[in-house]
Amino acid sequence: MFSKEESLFIKKEFWVQFAEAYPRKWLLYNTKIKDVSFKFYIDNKKAQVSLDIEPKEEEKRKIYFEKIESLQTILLEDYLPEAILERNYYLETGKAISKIWVEKLGVSLNNKNTWPEIFDFFNETMLQFEVFFYEYQDYINDLELNT
Repeated sequence: MFSKEESLFIKKEFWVQFAEAYPRKWLLYNTKIKDVSFKFYIDNKKAQVSLDIEPKEEEKRKIYFEKIESLQTILLEDYLPEAILERNYYLETGKAISKIWVEKLGVSLNNKNTWPEIFDFFNETMLQFEVFFYEYQDYINDLELNT
C-alpha cells in the first residue's frame, strides 16, 4: 500500500512518461461539443479510454448518445470492436452520464512493468476514437438531425 504522497508521485510519473512516449495533442475536451469529452483513465485493475457524454440537459445527452448509437455498427466494425456503449452509466457521485469506452484489464498504475502496455493501449485506442469522431463529428454535433 502506498501513502497518499507516493500515490500522487506515481500518478504524476505515469502521466509524464505517457506524454514523453506519445508527445501529441489529444482531442480530449476539444470536441467542440459542450460536455462531450474523451478521457483516459487508469487505476490498479484496468485502463480505459472513453467518450463521456454529460450535458446537464437530459434531452441533449439522449440525442448525442443516440446519434453515436446509430453509428454503433460502423464504430465496432471499422474502429473499436471492443467498445462498450452505455446509455445510463452512473458515476461514483450517482450522476448519470452516457459513456462509450474500451477497457484493458490486468494492468495497474502501480505496476510500472505494465506501463508500456497501457501507453500503447491509450495511444491506439484514442487514435481510433479520434478518427471515428472526426469522421462523424458534424452528424453527432447537429442536434437538429433526427435519428
